[in-house]
Amino acid sequence: MATNNESIEGTLLVHQQFFKVEMTEGPLSKLIVAILMALVFIFINSIMFHTLLSKPVFRELPRYILFAHMLCNDSVQLLACMTLYLMTVNLQQIPKALCALFLLFATTTFNNAPLNLAVMSLERYVAICFPLRHSEIVNQKSTGVSIGLIWIFSSINLGIDVIYSLMVSPVSFKDSIYCSRERIIISPWQIDKFQGFNYLFFVTVTAILIFSYINVVVAARSASSQKDSAKKAHETILLHLGQLVLCVNSFIYGTIERALAMTSSSRLFIDLRYMNFLFVLLLPRCLSPLIYGLRDDAVRPLFLYYVRCGYQKVKPAGTIH
Repeated sequence: MATNNESIEGTLLVHQQFFKVEMTEGPLSKLIVAILMALVFIFINSIMFHTLLSKPVFRELPRYILFAHMLCNDSVQLLACMTLYLMTVNLQQIPKALCALFLLFATTTFNNAPLNLAVMSLERYVAICFPLRHSEIVNQKSTGVSIGLIWIFSSINLGIDVIYSLMVSPVSFKDSIYCSRERIIISPWQIDKFQGFNYLFFVTVTAILIFSYINVVVAARSASSQKDSAKKAHETILLHLGQLVLCVNSFIYGTIERALAMTSSSRLFIDLRYMNFLFVLLLPRCLSPLIYGLRDDAVRPLFLYYVRCGYQKVKPAGTIH
Protein backbone atom coordinates (compact mmCIF):
# COMPACT_ATOMS: atom_id res chain seq x y z
CA MET A 1 0.00 0.00 0.00
CA ALA A 2 2.88 2.35 0.83
CA THR A 3 4.51 1.60 -2.56
CA ASN A 4 1.23 2.28 -4.33
CA ASN A 5 0.88 5.57 -2.46
CA GLU A 6 4.37 6.61 -3.55
CA SER A 7 3.62 5.73 -7.20
CA ILE A 8 0.46 7.85 -7.12
CA GLU A 9 2.43 10.74 -5.62
CA GLY A 10 5.01 10.39 -8.41
CA THR A 11 2.31 10.41 -11.06
CA LEU A 12 0.72 13.48 -9.46
CA LEU A 13 4.09 15.26 -9.47
CA VAL A 14 4.62 14.58 -13.18
CA HIS A 15 1.16 15.95 -13.97
CA GLN A 16 1.80 18.98 -11.72
CA GLN A 17 5.02 19.78 -13.61
CA PHE A 18 3.15 19.58 -16.91
CA PHE A 19 0.42 21.74 -15.41
CA LYS A 20 2.94 24.42 -14.47
CA VAL A 21 4.19 24.60 -18.07
CA GLU A 22 0.63 24.80 -19.36
CA MET A 23 -0.15 27.68 -16.99
CA THR A 24 2.15 29.94 -19.00
CA GLU A 25 0.44 29.07 -22.27
CA GLY A 26 -3.14 30.18 -21.67
CA PRO A 27 -5.06 28.18 -19.03
CA LEU A 28 -4.08 30.80 -16.46
CA SER A 29 -7.64 32.06 -17.00
CA LYS A 30 -8.93 28.90 -15.30
CA LEU A 31 -6.96 29.70 -12.18
CA ILE A 32 -8.20 33.29 -12.24
CA VAL A 33 -11.81 32.06 -12.41
CA ALA A 34 -11.25 29.82 -9.37
CA ILE A 35 -9.58 32.62 -7.39
CA LEU A 36 -12.28 35.14 -8.29
CA MET A 37 -15.03 32.67 -7.33
CA ALA A 38 -13.45 32.10 -3.93
CA LEU A 39 -12.89 35.84 -3.33
CA VAL A 40 -16.45 36.75 -4.35
CA PHE A 41 -17.98 34.27 -1.95
CA ILE A 42 -15.58 35.24 0.83
CA PHE A 43 -16.76 38.81 0.27
CA ILE A 44 -20.41 37.68 0.42
CA ASN A 45 -19.69 35.72 3.61
CA SER A 46 -18.07 38.81 5.10
CA ILE A 47 -21.19 40.89 4.40
CA MET A 48 -23.34 38.13 5.88
CA PHE A 49 -21.11 38.05 8.97
CA HIS A 50 -21.32 41.84 9.30
CA THR A 51 -25.11 41.48 9.08
CA LEU A 52 -25.09 39.10 12.04
CA LEU A 53 -22.93 41.50 14.04
CA SER A 54 -25.21 44.46 13.27
CA LYS A 55 -28.07 43.35 15.57
CA PRO A 56 -27.76 42.30 19.23
CA VAL A 57 -30.34 39.52 18.74
CA PHE A 58 -28.10 37.83 16.16
CA ARG A 59 -25.14 37.99 18.55
CA GLU A 60 -27.13 36.42 21.38
CA LEU A 61 -29.22 33.62 19.83
CA PRO A 62 -27.34 30.28 19.62
CA ARG A 63 -28.47 29.40 16.10
CA TYR A 64 -27.12 32.67 14.72
CA ILE A 65 -23.88 32.19 16.66
CA LEU A 66 -23.55 28.79 14.98
CA PHE A 67 -24.36 30.36 11.61
CA ALA A 68 -21.68 33.00 12.17
CA HIS A 69 -19.25 30.20 13.02
CA MET A 70 -20.17 28.46 9.76
CA LEU A 71 -19.52 31.67 7.79
CA CYS A 72 -16.09 32.20 9.36
CA ASN A 73 -15.13 28.54 9.06
CA ASP A 74 -16.11 28.24 5.39
CA SER A 75 -14.36 31.50 4.51
CA VAL A 76 -11.15 30.28 6.13
CA GLN A 77 -11.58 26.95 4.34
CA LEU A 78 -11.91 28.71 0.99
CA LEU A 79 -8.70 30.65 1.67
CA ALA A 80 -6.93 27.44 2.70
CA CYS A 81 -8.13 25.60 -0.43
CA MET A 82 -6.92 28.36 -2.72
CA THR A 83 -3.54 28.63 -0.97
CA LEU A 84 -2.91 24.88 -1.17
CA TYR A 85 -4.06 24.86 -4.79
CA LEU A 86 -1.71 27.69 -5.72
CA MET A 87 1.22 25.98 -3.98
CA THR A 88 0.42 22.74 -5.83
CA VAL A 89 0.16 24.47 -9.21
CA ASN A 90 3.43 26.36 -8.73
CA LEU A 91 5.30 23.39 -7.20
CA GLN A 92 6.05 25.51 -4.16
CA GLN A 93 8.15 23.73 -1.52
CA ILE A 94 7.82 24.69 2.15
CA PRO A 95 9.25 23.19 5.38
CA LYS A 96 7.40 20.05 6.46
CA ALA A 97 6.70 21.58 9.89
CA LEU A 98 4.96 24.56 8.28
CA CYS A 99 3.11 22.24 5.91
CA ALA A 100 1.90 20.13 8.85
CA LEU A 101 0.56 23.20 10.65
CA PHE A 102 -1.10 24.48 7.49
CA LEU A 103 -2.68 21.10 6.72
CA LEU A 104 -3.85 20.74 10.33
CA PHE A 105 -5.66 24.06 10.13
CA ALA A 106 -7.08 23.39 6.64
CA THR A 107 -8.26 19.87 7.53
CA THR A 108 -9.82 21.01 10.79
CA THR A 109 -11.88 23.72 9.10
CA PHE A 110 -12.82 21.20 6.41
CA ASN A 111 -14.19 18.75 9.02
CA ASN A 112 -15.89 21.51 11.01
CA ALA A 113 -18.59 22.01 8.36
CA PRO A 114 -20.58 18.75 8.77
CA LEU A 115 -20.22 18.81 12.57
CA ASN A 116 -21.49 22.39 12.68
CA LEU A 117 -24.53 21.29 10.63
CA ALA A 118 -25.20 18.51 13.15
CA VAL A 119 -25.11 20.94 16.09
CA MET A 120 -27.40 23.39 14.26
CA SER A 121 -29.91 20.58 13.65
CA LEU A 122 -29.82 19.55 17.31
CA GLU A 123 -30.49 23.16 18.30
CA ARG A 124 -33.64 23.17 16.14
CA TYR A 125 -34.64 19.78 17.56
CA VAL A 126 -34.41 21.10 21.13
CA ALA A 127 -36.28 24.31 20.19
CA ILE A 128 -39.27 22.35 18.84
CA CYS A 129 -39.33 19.23 21.00
CA PHE A 130 -38.33 20.87 24.30
CA PRO A 131 -39.46 24.51 23.97
CA LEU A 132 -39.74 25.11 27.73
CA ARG A 133 -36.17 23.95 28.33
CA HIS A 134 -34.65 25.39 25.16
CA SER A 135 -33.12 28.46 26.81
CA GLU A 136 -31.75 26.27 29.60
CA ILE A 137 -30.20 23.62 27.34
CA VAL A 138 -29.14 25.85 24.44
CA ASN A 139 -27.52 29.12 25.50
CA GLN A 140 -24.40 31.12 24.72
CA LYS A 141 -22.25 29.06 27.07
CA SER A 142 -23.33 25.66 25.73
CA THR A 143 -22.99 26.97 22.17
CA GLY A 144 -19.41 28.06 22.88
CA VAL A 145 -18.63 24.65 24.37
CA SER A 146 -20.13 22.96 21.30
CA ILE A 147 -17.98 25.03 18.95
CA GLY A 148 -14.89 24.17 21.01
CA LEU A 149 -15.72 20.44 20.83
CA ILE A 150 -16.27 20.73 17.07
CA TRP A 151 -12.72 22.05 16.64
CA ILE A 152 -11.27 19.37 18.92
CA PHE A 153 -12.99 16.46 17.16
CA SER A 154 -12.18 17.88 13.72
CA SER A 155 -8.46 18.14 14.50
CA ILE A 156 -8.05 14.58 15.84
CA ASN A 157 -7.71 12.87 12.45
CA LEU A 158 -4.73 14.77 11.07
CA GLY A 159 -3.46 15.52 14.58
CA ILE A 160 -2.73 11.82 15.06
CA ASP A 161 -0.76 11.76 11.79
CA VAL A 162 1.32 14.80 12.73
CA ILE A 163 2.12 13.47 16.21
CA TYR A 164 3.01 10.02 14.81
CA SER A 165 5.30 11.59 12.19
CA LEU A 166 6.99 13.66 14.90
CA MET A 167 7.61 10.54 16.98
CA VAL A 168 8.92 8.40 14.09
CA SER A 169 10.92 10.97 12.11
CA PRO A 170 11.26 14.34 13.86
CA VAL A 171 14.28 15.34 11.73
CA SER A 172 12.20 15.21 8.53
CA PHE A 173 10.17 18.21 9.69
CA LYS A 174 13.12 20.42 8.77
CA ASP A 175 13.02 19.28 5.13
CA SER A 176 11.32 21.26 2.38
CA ILE A 177 8.50 19.35 0.65
CA TYR A 178 5.59 19.78 -1.73
CA CYS A 179 2.74 20.29 0.72
CA SER A 180 0.06 17.60 0.56
CA ARG A 181 -1.57 15.26 3.05
CA GLU A 182 0.22 12.28 1.49
CA ARG A 183 3.55 13.73 2.63
CA ILE A 184 2.44 13.43 6.27
CA ILE A 185 1.40 9.79 5.88
CA ILE A 186 4.32 7.41 6.51
CA SER A 187 2.49 4.15 7.38
CA PRO A 188 -0.31 2.21 5.62
CA TRP A 189 -2.53 2.19 8.73
CA GLN A 190 -2.78 5.98 8.55
CA ILE A 191 -4.67 5.73 5.24
CA ASP A 192 -7.16 3.28 6.77
CA LYS A 193 -7.51 5.54 9.81
CA PHE A 194 -8.11 8.57 7.58
CA GLN A 195 -10.87 6.81 5.66
CA GLY A 196 -12.37 5.43 8.87
CA PHE A 197 -12.64 8.91 10.38
CA ASN A 198 -14.35 10.19 7.21
CA TYR A 199 -16.90 7.37 7.35
CA LEU A 200 -17.46 8.02 11.07
CA PHE A 201 -18.04 11.73 10.44
CA PHE A 202 -20.52 11.03 7.67
CA VAL A 203 -22.47 8.33 9.53
CA THR A 204 -22.61 10.34 12.78
CA VAL A 205 -23.76 13.59 11.15
CA THR A 206 -26.29 11.77 8.94
CA ALA A 207 -27.73 9.93 11.95
CA ILE A 208 -28.07 13.18 13.91
CA LEU A 209 -29.79 14.97 11.02
CA ILE A 210 -32.23 12.09 10.39
CA PHE A 211 -32.94 11.78 14.13
CA SER A 212 -33.63 15.53 14.39
CA TYR A 213 -35.79 15.56 11.26
CA ILE A 214 -37.98 12.63 12.35
CA ASN A 215 -38.55 14.06 15.82
CA VAL A 216 -39.38 17.53 14.48
CA VAL A 217 -41.88 16.04 12.01
CA VAL A 218 -43.52 14.06 14.83
CA ALA A 219 -43.67 17.20 16.98
CA ALA A 220 -45.21 19.17 14.10
CA ARG A 221 -48.05 16.68 13.78
CA SER A 222 -48.79 16.46 17.50
CA ALA A 223 -48.50 20.12 18.59
CA SER A 224 -51.05 22.31 16.81
CA SER A 225 -49.87 25.47 18.57
CA GLN A 226 -46.34 25.15 17.17
CA LYS A 227 -47.06 24.01 13.64
CA ASP A 228 -45.55 27.09 11.98
CA SER A 229 -42.32 26.90 13.99
CA ALA A 230 -42.12 23.13 13.53
CA LYS A 231 -42.64 23.49 9.78
CA LYS A 232 -39.81 26.02 9.53
CA ALA A 233 -37.60 23.80 11.70
CA HIS A 234 -38.13 20.68 9.62
CA GLU A 235 -37.49 22.70 6.44
CA THR A 236 -34.27 23.95 8.02
CA ILE A 237 -33.16 20.40 8.83
CA LEU A 238 -33.96 19.34 5.26
CA LEU A 239 -31.71 22.19 4.14
CA HIS A 240 -29.01 20.82 6.46
CA LEU A 241 -29.37 17.43 4.76
CA GLY A 242 -28.81 19.14 1.42
CA GLN A 243 -25.76 20.91 2.82
CA LEU A 244 -24.49 17.56 4.10
CA VAL A 245 -24.65 16.18 0.55
CA LEU A 246 -22.45 19.09 -0.55
CA CYS A 247 -20.01 18.31 2.26
CA VAL A 248 -19.90 14.63 1.28
CA ASN A 249 -18.99 15.65 -2.26
CA SER A 250 -16.00 17.47 -0.78
CA PHE A 251 -14.94 14.32 1.10
CA ILE A 252 -14.51 12.39 -2.16
CA TYR A 253 -12.29 15.08 -3.71
CA GLY A 254 -9.03 13.33 -2.82
CA THR A 255 -10.28 9.96 -4.05
CA ILE A 256 -11.31 11.44 -7.41
CA GLU A 257 -7.96 13.21 -7.83
CA ARG A 258 -6.00 9.99 -7.14
CA ALA A 259 -8.09 8.21 -9.77
CA LEU A 260 -7.52 11.05 -12.25
CA ALA A 261 -3.78 10.90 -11.58
CA MET A 262 -3.66 7.42 -13.12
CA THR A 263 -5.02 8.61 -16.49
CA SER A 264 -2.59 8.34 -19.37
CA SER A 265 -3.16 11.86 -20.69
CA SER A 266 -1.61 14.71 -18.74
CA ARG A 267 -3.71 17.26 -20.63
CA LEU A 268 -6.88 15.35 -19.73
CA PHE A 269 -5.72 15.22 -16.11
CA ILE A 270 -5.31 19.01 -16.08
CA ASP A 271 -8.85 19.63 -17.31
CA LEU A 272 -10.51 17.02 -15.09
CA ARG A 273 -8.50 18.06 -12.05
CA TYR A 274 -9.58 21.66 -12.51
CA MET A 275 -13.26 20.69 -12.85
CA ASN A 276 -12.94 18.44 -9.80
CA PHE A 277 -11.43 21.26 -7.75
CA LEU A 278 -13.99 23.83 -8.91
CA PHE A 279 -17.25 21.87 -8.65
CA VAL A 280 -16.52 19.20 -6.02
CA LEU A 281 -14.37 21.08 -3.51
CA LEU A 282 -14.82 24.83 -4.03
CA LEU A 283 -18.44 25.33 -5.10
CA PRO A 284 -20.09 23.51 -2.14
CA ARG A 285 -18.21 25.75 0.31
CA CYS A 286 -19.43 28.80 -1.60
CA LEU A 287 -23.11 27.93 -1.86
CA SER A 288 -23.88 26.45 1.56
CA PRO A 289 -23.71 29.63 3.75
CA LEU A 290 -25.32 31.76 1.03
CA ILE A 291 -28.36 29.48 0.69
CA TYR A 292 -28.80 29.25 4.45
CA GLY A 293 -28.52 33.01 4.98
CA LEU A 294 -30.85 34.04 2.15
CA ARG A 295 -33.48 31.58 3.36
CA ASP A 296 -33.64 33.18 6.83
CA ASP A 297 -36.41 35.80 6.98
CA ALA A 298 -34.60 37.82 9.63
CA VAL A 299 -31.17 37.84 7.99
CA ARG A 300 -32.16 38.25 4.32
CA PRO A 301 -33.55 41.86 4.44
CA LEU A 302 -30.53 43.15 6.35
CA PHE A 303 -28.11 41.26 4.13
CA LEU A 304 -29.67 42.75 0.98
CA TYR A 305 -29.60 46.17 2.64
CA TYR A 306 -25.82 45.96 3.15
CA VAL A 307 -25.26 44.46 -0.31
CA ARG A 308 -27.02 47.51 -1.79
CA CYS A 309 -24.90 49.80 0.41
CA GLY A 310 -27.90 51.00 2.41
CA TYR A 311 -29.86 52.41 -0.54
CA GLN A 312 -32.99 50.46 0.34
CA LYS A 313 -34.94 50.51 3.58
CA VAL A 314 -35.05 47.32 5.60
CA LYS A 315 -38.44 45.75 5.95
CA PRO A 316 -39.15 44.64 9.50
CA ALA A 317 -38.58 40.91 9.92
CA GLY A 318 -40.94 38.56 11.68
CA THR A 319 -40.42 37.23 15.16
CA ILE A 320 -37.11 35.46 15.60
CA HIS A 321 -37.38 32.15 17.45
